[in-house]
Amino acid sequence: MKLDYRHIDLIDLISERHGMLRKLSEDLWNDNSELHISNSEWYIMSRIYKRQPTIAEVSKNVDISRQATHKFIKNMEAKKLVVVMNVKNNNKEKCIELTEFGNECFEKNEALKASLEKKIADKIGEDQVVFLKKILKSDWGL
Repeated sequence: MKLDYRHIDLIDLISERHGMLRKLSEDLWNDNSELHISNSEWYIMSRIYKRQPTIAEVSKNVDISRQATHKFIKNMEAKKLVVVMNVKNNNKEKCIELTEFGNECFEKNEALKASLEKKIADKIGEDQVVFLKKILKSDWGL
């Protein structure tokens, strides 16, 4: 039996698909690696990839509490994914950077997500994926 999606709210549909895709993405990583990395850790890694933001900047740019962000960063440091350093000319602030290993993990995960996107494109069509991206990137005026 096929669901009639016309009666389901847009927000609920987006949320359901997001949850499903995040779970698939996490499972893909965990099936191909012995190192567990949570979705929140991936989210933080995406905000620091190829950058050296301060921990305060990371906390502001993720939808995670400051305390939780610090906890995730400590966990990521223990996993050797990130290194925390002093900020030049500032004794209070710390900056964060992906280690070489962290970069490798991030890039491998990006490749896994690309394979997932290809599966979606194979199922619904490349044009539909491009159109969906265009819609999601557009200004919704909210």
